[in-house]
Amino acid sequence: MYYSEIKKTDIANGEGVRVSLFVSGCRNCCSGCFNQETWDFCYGQEFTPATEDELLYALEPAFINGLTILGGEPFEPENQQVLAPFLQRVKQKFPQKTIWCYTGGVLERDILSATGRCNTPFTEQMLSCIDVLVDGPFVESEKDITLQFRGSRNQRILNAPFK
Repeated sequence: MYYSEIKKTDIANGEGVRVSLFVSGCRNCCSGCFNQETWDFCYGQEFTPATEDELLYALEPAFINGLTILGGEPFEPENQQVLAPFLQRVKQKFPQKTIWCYTGGVLERDILSATGRCNTPFTEQMLSCIDVLVDGPFVESEKDITLQFRGSRNQRILNAPFK
């Protein structure tokens, strides 16, 4: 897996001050996407054990509320295989911190459904670590800059558990 950026003090992508990881790779290709370069699965840098350690270190300060995963598309099957064990590691080390995740998929159709494009053997493990899921594709005609933590009105902010 590759990632495009790590923000160590992000206040735009979830509640409080967060560490944000922008993964690479996205097949949604939403019109008007703010991060089109991350559609390429090989954009940026390789996600390595050193990257994991860097993120865990960045999460240590008490003022950091948690981790946000976005992209690109975290729920692309290739990304889930890497993210699921990493998110478990984060949850084990920082159970008091929240994990937010953004997806262009729709939870019920694309992620939970056994026939969903993003349903893999790693999906349940990944979802079990996530506290808040922002789902739905970015829809340019529904763009609303007044929305908190979302880009378009069709997107939802969902709290765990996800069923």
